Amino acid sequence: MQASLSSPFRGIVLMAGCMLVLPVMDAIAKYMANVEGMSPGQITFYRFFFQLASVLPVLLALNGLSAFSAKRPWVNLLRGAIHGAASLMFFMAVKYMPLADVFAIYFVEPFILTAMSAIFLKEKVGWRRWLAIAVGFGGAMIVIQPSYEVFGLTALLPVACAFLYALYMFLNRAIGEADSPMTMQTMAGIGGTLFMAGALMAGTAAGDADFALSLPDSTLGLGLLILLGAISGYIHLLVVRAFRMATLSVLAPFQYFEIIAAVALGYLLFDDFPTPSKWLGIVIIVGSGLFILWREQKRASPAPLVAEAG
Repeated sequence: MQASLSSPFRGIVLMAGCMLVLPVMDAIAKYMANVEGMSPGQITFYRFFFQLASVLPVLLALNGLSAFSAKRPWVNLLRGAIHGAASLMFFMAVKYMPLADVFAIYFVEPFILTAMSAIFLKEKVGWRRWLAIAVGFGGAMIVIQPSYEVFGLTALLPVACAFLYALYMFLNRAIGEADSPMTMQTMAGIGGTLFMAGALMAGTAAGDADFALSLPDSTLGLGLLILLGAISGYIHLLVVRAFRMATLSVLAPFQYFEIIAAVALGYLLFDDFPTPSKWLGIVIIVGSGLFILWREQKRASPAPLVAEAG
């Protein structure tokens, strides 16, 4: 009985810890782009390559070759490709914009996912949640507006990332439980790596600097890229573990801890700190997202899941 009662608390602690660590991955991407001079496309490729390389031995040890036995392999590879495109958009954004701004705008993802579920899966969404979606997008506009004046269309990259990641999560919901989480993660990792390899070749052929091919110039750079992939792979596995300890509705609000870590890392590493207007936008986005989570918990329906993008 004691273990059962303590499980939700441990799940909350684990989830909060994961959300505080995940922005380290994006800080590494920003450092590699701005200090080491590596293109976002190359960073994204290494992110998926080293993620797959770091977790594959564990997945094989736990599941053997069945980790590759997907009942819907093409859908899972497509999920990985979409995740790769979302991560690319995110890493391109953090190269040019403050971490906190990117995260704040990205957190419109649960609103997009809720809308997709209503339109395509015919899930019932009442007027209160539609209003929360509209308010949440209004908060995003408060963050985007000054960023757009400084960064131009780049300020819309987190919105593109949010849309792609919502599509990725929508596919998770649409295909149900045809494959195990381990198999889905393995196949998605392969799909993301293959997508980024193709994107790098196409971007390089087009002469786009954001897809320039390069190798890390230092041992530190190589170590950071390996750490980037390892954080992505193992933190995801820990998040899965957290969801086995507590319900989605209990854990989902703690995903907003990512914004806390992003603000801290942005200030400590890059001397970026949100302006008062951006703080207002962040509060509106978070408040609207929490309201949607509360409404879905009250209706006892699956809550939209926001997870790592970068």
